[in-house]
Amino acid sequence: MTASETAGPPPSSRAWFAVAGAIFGTFMALLDVSVTNASLPQIQGEIGATGTEGTWIGTGYLVAEIVIIPLTAWLTRMLGLRNFLLTAAILFTIFSTLCGLANSLPQMIVGRVGQGLAGGAMIPSSLTIIATRLTDKQRPLGLAIYASVAVFAPVIGPVVGGWLTENLNWHWLFFMNLPIAVVLVILLLVGIEKARPNWLELEKADWLGIPGLALFLGGLTIILEEGQRENWFDSPLITWLSLFCAIGFILVMIAQFTSPHPVVKLKLLLKVSFAAVFGIMLLAGAGAFTLLYVVPVFLGTIAGYNAEQTGQVAMFTGLATFIMMPLLMVLMARVDIRLIVGTGLLLFGIGCLSNLDLTVMSVGHDFTLALLINGAGQSLVGLPLSQAATTGLNEQDIPDGTALFSMARNLGGSLGLALTGILIDRRSAFHVEQLGQATTANGIAGQERIARIAGGMMNGGADPHVATMRALRTIAGEVQRQALVMSYVDGFWIMGFALIFAIPLVFFLKRPTGAGTAMAH
Repeated sequence: MTASETAGPPPSSRAWFAVAGAIFGTFMALLDVSVTNASLPQIQGEIGATGTEGTWIGTGYLVAEIVIIPLTAWLTRMLGLRNFLLTAAILFTIFSTLCGLANSLPQMIVGRVGQGLAGGAMIPSSLTIIATRLTDKQRPLGLAIYASVAVFAPVIGPVVGGWLTENLNWHWLFFMNLPIAVVLVILLLVGIEKARPNWLELEKADWLGIPGLALFLGGLTIILEEGQRENWFDSPLITWLSLFCAIGFILVMIAQFTSPHPVVKLKLLLKVSFAAVFGIMLLAGAGAFTLLYVVPVFLGTIAGYNAEQTGQVAMFTGLATFIMMPLLMVLMARVDIRLIVGTGLLLFGIGCLSNLDLTVMSVGHDFTLALLINGAGQSLVGLPLSQAATTGLNEQDIPDGTALFSMARNLGGSLGLALTGILIDRRSAFHVEQLGQATTANGIAGQERIARIAGGMMNGGADPHVATMRALRTIAGEVQRQALVMSYVDGFWIMGFALIFAIPLVFFLKRPTGAGTAMAH
């Protein structure tokens, strides 16, 4: 027996340890995207943050994550994959602890930004490890596990967060990462071989593109997250960020033509098949993140659900993904990838259009079928696209390809949330005006409704004037709720047809060579 054979597990076993470690890291990073959503009121109360300031607890994480994702290829080349992921895991643990111990908003934001930087570093690394360490026969299973985690982790985040906050306290939203990180470090130590850092990468680094990318992606994400709340260009913050964002984009584009090793290879987007993958993933990310936002908000504001109840409904998306995985692995070995992704986009779109009959009386079970269809559609899109993202790329381009692929999902999510916020605000105002005109107090129907509500209050002993005022407020509140539901329906309508109209993009995808091949190098 040779020394190499006694050094550790056989290559195939060691590869699975590496995959397990990377996917553990991805799970931890994606879970923390949404784990604080249900607990923001409690966190804000203890650290003395207002509602507007508290939004930075989520925004800081997303900004850091989307900035670091494209840098992972360069950082991996410089530090080595093992050192890079171990550093990320340790930093994630440190910053999670800082968040758990935070007693002020600045501490919390520093901790969340640190979490985002470390967590975002681990997401594209999973796809890189699956692409380069597993055999052609093993990759579909590795991708299936990755896709399940990518869908399921953000979905269960609010459930886990709500349960921990209700039964323990919000500090455990962050302390729970400590045992996960210990398992992650062990898996990485066993699964990935040692490699010396290549500090020459610092000399060859794209020192024009790196700050440019940070300015562009960081500024764009904050603009999309905060623009609606800040009333867009009426805000000096949004105006200055837009300027920085433009400067960053110019720097990145200059670096593409002047640097021998640009920090992110945007030239990969010149490949028609990869550009199609990027575009579809951008749209799918927008749809997935928007659903993750709209359904819980609807259930919380319209149906009166608490965090745990909302999470239990949202989990149907993840359930459908798990159910689809065994079938999807068979399909990927036998069916043209373009047909699979096209069917996924169609199902995803149909799932959105299934919500067009929502009313103010809708509750959790009214979303069940739509979420199951959405989950099935997302799995049919996400897993094959993970495969297609590196098909036809040279092995040295795979880290850049997976980074761009992961960036597309997050950037699409930010775009989707921003556009959804704009749509809901503007369409809600439009519907309020339309409904207000239809229910005016000068109309017969309006007068009858006011009289009926006021009469009930007066029967309970209320003063006639007070009863009339309360009746008017009741009707105004009902109009607001109706308008809000109608604006959500508008959003589902637009999203559903956007996904269906994107189906022709699948014809540009490149089919992997060989049956069952997950990624061609």
